[in-house]
Amino acid sequence: MPLTHTRDLFAKALKGKYALGAFNVNNMELLQAIIEACEEEKAPVMLQISKGARDYANPVYLKKLIEAAVSTCTIPIAVHLDHGDSFELCKQCIDEGFTSVMIDASHEPFEKNVEITRRVVEYAHKHNCVVESELGHLVGAQFDEGEEGGGFSAGGHYTHPEEAVEFVRQSGCDSLAIAIGNSHGAYKFKGEQHLDLDRLKSIKQALSDAGLGDYPLVLHGASSVPKDLITEINKYGGQLGEDTAGVPEADIEVARRIGCTKVNIDTDLRLAMTAAIRKVFATKPKEFDPRKFLGPARSAVKDLVRHKVRDVLCCAGHAFD
Repeated sequence: MPLTHTRDLFAKALKGKYALGAFNVNNMELLQAIIEACEEEKAPVMLQISKGARDYANPVYLKKLIEAAVSTCTIPIAVHLDHGDSFELCKQCIDEGFTSVMIDASHEPFEKNVEITRRVVEYAHKHNCVVESELGHLVGAQFDEGEEGGGFSAGGHYTHPEEAVEFVRQSGCDSLAIAIGNSHGAYKFKGEQHLDLDRLKSIKQALSDAGLGDYPLVLHGASSVPKDLITEINKYGGQLGEDTAGVPEADIEVARRIGCTKVNIDTDLRLAMTAAIRKVFATKPKEFDPRKFLGPARSAVKDLVRHKVRDVLCCAGHAFD
């Protein structure tokens, strides 16, 4: 089937209280693992391509790999630019046929973020593409605890509910990535692991009260950094350390019921792939056939994606809603 646009996917996910898995793709084995797992679980999926992935794999190769995936499966697939850092990059991806792009100007002041996002939105909407933007800074939990009395600090790093409303209104973005304690990488937390779910509820409610409906929110940095994968990596020569910590899957389950419609997962894929490859290298030191270590790595990623779509995001079985 042809590539799918996220408007329909988001609407169905919001209605069904499940979340779409947005998995980052860097090479053929990752793509095969993601697609095979989602096809078998009948789960709609978003394939994310970052600027780094484009630089690494070459956009032409990635495009042809995705075309192959689309031609060999039946599930809805959306292709999304992850963390586009400029209008020019977003435009390039839109012109290449991406069905969704993210413009990330969250490091800019509020007004500049709005200005850049609005420019991307205006171009994207003319070309039947949707836009995700980001408000707040992904710096990890317990960084911005809010104010006494249950309020939220307006000048902190986390997304503020009222600012979220104004940002969506002024920029016209179709979905918004928010900061509620999530962060990128394998070292997301210090101390207790948690997301600020009360803040998430407040953002969702503020958007609804402002007449923006059941607005789709996005959770970046949502890998759970499974301890068994960390242990496996370290067992076979890795040195990740004991302070790795991810977003608890229980928090993600609550977040998707509240209305986080898209959940980004990248670090967990890397950990699963690395653990499998390290095991082969350590246990079969004479092995030099790439298929013999990339094959198990692909299988490990496939198992992880299957778990995510079935047990955490609960989008399995919803491909044909």
